[in-house]
Amino acid sequence: MKSSVFINGRLVGFTENGEKLANELREKRRNGELDYQMNVAFYGRSKEVFINTDGGRARRPLILVVKGKSAFTKELQEKLKNKQTSWDELVKQGVIEYLDAEEEENARVALNEEILEKASKKGEEHFTHLEIDPSNILGFASSNLPFPEYNMAPRVLMAAQHLKQAMGLFASNFNYRTDTRAHLLLYPQKPLVQTQSFTDMGLEKRASGQNFIVAILSYKGHNMQDAIVINKSAIDRSLARSVFYRTYADEEHRYPGGQRDIYGIPEEFVQGYSGEQAYSKLDVSGIIDSEVPVLGSDVLIGKTSPPRFLKEISALDIDTEKRRESSVRVRSNEEGVVDSVILSQTTSGNRFVKVRIRRTCIPEIGDKFSSRFGQKGVVSILLNQEDMPFTKDGITPDLIINPHAIPGRMTEGHLLEMLGAKAACIDGSVKNGTAFSGEEQVDFEEALKSRGYDYTGTEELYDGETGIKIAAKIFIAPIYYQRLYHLVSLKLHARARGPVQLLTHQPTEGRSREGGLRLGEMERDCFIGYGAASLLKERMIDSSDKTKILVDEITGSLAYYDFNKKQYVCPLNPNPKIEEIEVAYAFKLLLDEMKSLGIFPKVGLREKV
Repeated sequence: MKSSVFINGRLVGFTENGEKLANELREKRRNGELDYQMNVAFYGRSKEVFINTDGGRARRPLILVVKGKSAFTKELQEKLKNKQTSWDELVKQGVIEYLDAEEEENARVALNEEILEKASKKGEEHFTHLEIDPSNILGFASSNLPFPEYNMAPRVLMAAQHLKQAMGLFASNFNYRTDTRAHLLLYPQKPLVQTQSFTDMGLEKRASGQNFIVAILSYKGHNMQDAIVINKSAIDRSLARSVFYRTYADEEHRYPGGQRDIYGIPEEFVQGYSGEQAYSKLDVSGIIDSEVPVLGSDVLIGKTSPPRFLKEISALDIDTEKRRESSVRVRSNEEGVVDSVILSQTTSGNRFVKVRIRRTCIPEIGDKFSSRFGQKGVVSILLNQEDMPFTKDGITPDLIINPHAIPGRMTEGHLLEMLGAKAACIDGSVKNGTAFSGEEQVDFEEALKSRGYDYTGTEELYDGETGIKIAAKIFIAPIYYQRLYHLVSLKLHARARGPVQLLTHQPTEGRSREGGLRLGEMERDCFIGYGAASLLKERMIDSSDKTKILVDEITGSLAYYDFNKKQYVCPLNPNPKIEEIEVAYAFKLLLDEMKSLGIFPKVGLREKV
């Protein structure tokens, strides 16, 4: 049976022997006759050959295996060390080749050379490739996590997500950047347990966490579940302190008809003028100065704009230009200090301003922290150092997590990093936590034993309040913790009354728009289940879009009050019998929308029982 041949997904012809064709193409690629970016795969079941040369394919490098032995010999290894050859040369020689997902279907990859040797001794030569390093199966974030092979896969995935959310030194030129929002950890540290990829990428220069002393201990119910207890004195010494930057930008736009926006302190006759006090922090040019403290809704850039709707001015009608206030203000729920003000010009010649606000964020109750193992927690209490448990050497933990967090999530790597970091403190050397090839538990235990510590990493702790020894050995050691950018101060939201949407008359949505707190379907179901009818009415009607409408009892049509004639009017009935009823505005909107479709809804009224 002939095999179909596809190039970049398009059928180009047929061949007698698809497997032979695929092998020949691979051989030509290894000899340099074909481009090394070409990949070929043969599917025996469907008799199809796929040749891929298009861009955007994920490809990964592997060492070629020839007759059961690695093509990357000891001689080549020495040459690479002495810089007599290079990676590109090895690729050209066919020692290393890049496979895409389809060609991997025809490959059998050995994890390490030991597996190759065992297969050779048995006379089995079915391996086609060898992994350069077992940790290559991991992506950027996962390869920076120590000991991922000791944890459940979902936890490693979660830890990789947390790595992206961790604060650190995100850019060395942060002071010259105008990111819309940015978090900066003030005193980042490099971890005591690092991975090979972390070191190779130079991430210790861009660290995103700090080494905390952590005790695994339940503390008077304050750290139940995922709650964590933090040492207030350590926070006073700037533990996990960060800065939040927010940039506000604006441009002087030009409009048809020669009108334009103007920067400056708005004058009293301008529509929407907010009073003299509102513009007191601006300088003469209408722009705020650096290092001025600002609160929510303070004006940063004073600006006036032409009216939204221009009216025609006749020859006899002499009218001064009306302007409206359109100043840039601080978000209503944020505050800080003006960090920098940038005034420049766009390519079209319009002036633009960028104002960056800085706010120091000190860890508080409700802030989120996480280790590199998906062990996230929220601060539940800040304890004074004198109230925290301490070791015989006087060491108090910076953070206390609940013991149930470890077995429940099966993150043994968390304990291993703590053991390794403790050994690193004693040895004065950074420990290797690379996946599949890092240091092992025995190495850390030996280091602890040699310095007179308990090899399990546990110590006797004393209660900070009573001074009595705790009747259990507590696992206490340093571990790398990350402060995540989910700050409670940036999420805190409450509202009594505020803006409503123009269309539905219901409260606006979201914290940024000073929106209402949503009572969803599930909450509604709870109220119904408990029979709390008055509470349900209050939340769904009174606190939302309650409105009064006029209804003609005779026709069932909506009526209105004519202020000129000073009488009630029904479009269908010259002598209406009008009743006023309370409904949700959304219901009135529904009736109007139905009318627009040519449907005439009638409202039937009856006396309250």
